[in-house]
Amino acid sequence: MEIQWRKSSYSTDAEGSNCVELGRVGDTVYVRESDDPDAVIATTPEKLLAFLRGAKDGEFDDLV
Repeated sequence: MEIQWRKSSYSTDAEGSNCVELGRVGDTVYVRESDDPDAVIATTPEKLLAFLRGAKDGEFDDLV
């Protein structure tokens, strides 16, 4: 299975700068950190959408 990984335009390629990358194959969305590409999480588009909505609403701001 070939996953085409995408990262945010807010991410940089500077040394020490890592980011979260996303890819989709069929009905599965994959998430990984660029500095640990072998650790991949699989989820659904619906669950990712719920997370993104929460992030946009600030539900996780206390974690950063």
